[in-house]
Amino acid sequence: MQTELVHIPGGWFSMGSDSGQDNERPVHRVWVNDFFFAARQVTNLDYSHFLRATEASAPPFWQVPNFNHPEQPVVGVSWNEAASYCHWLNRSSGGRFRLPTEAEWERAARGGAENKLYPWGDAPPQSLPDYEKRWKQGPAPGGQYAPNGFGLYDICENVHEWCGDWYHADYYAVSPERNPTGPVQGARRASRGGSWRHQIKVSRCAARSSIPPEFHYADYGFRVACDR
Repeated sequence: MQTELVHIPGGWFSMGSDSGQDNERPVHRVWVNDFFFAARQVTNLDYSHFLRATEASAPPFWQVPNFNHPEQPVVGVSWNEAASYCHWLNRSSGGRFRLPTEAEWERAARGGAENKLYPWGDAPPQSLPDYEKRWKQGPAPGGQYAPNGFGLYDICENVHEWCGDWYHADYYAVSPERNPTGPVQGARRASRGGSWRHQIKVSRCAARSSIPPEFHYADYGFRVACDR
């Protein structure tokens, strides 16, 4: 199994939003080292290799028709299981896979553009092709529409994506300038991106979310990052 990776160049960017929720403030300059990020969210087909190799339990929605197309992103995976997938991928490939930090995720989602609401700019999500037809009963198979400026498909949409960080609403007030990795402990893990299940199906690049790491939700998936 090969994971398609794209190179995210290192650089400074403005993280957060003055027009979003309180947990997106203050806007602050952050440096993120270069890294590699999966072009697509982890699919059911990808995850099936992990299940066969490890004999781990399948996610709770694994057999539900709305969620089990091979090219749909896997859903119902807890943070703990997403981390286990990364560990397995490292053992089987010799790579250095992990979940992205929130800062890496936002840097990647912005696609190199500064101060834009969405990966494509400031136009509303309703301007996307086929917006009214998508995400009726579940996430869409990945990679059907154009990628962002860094070559990432379905970023900010389809399913929420787990990040490696613990979540604190006020973390931005104390975040370091370079390569922040989140609080040292917490009760919830950070996540990013929009979800097929919500009224707002495509998130802004700066929008933050979180749930406890043991939860299994039908609109939570992940994509992997990789160190050089």
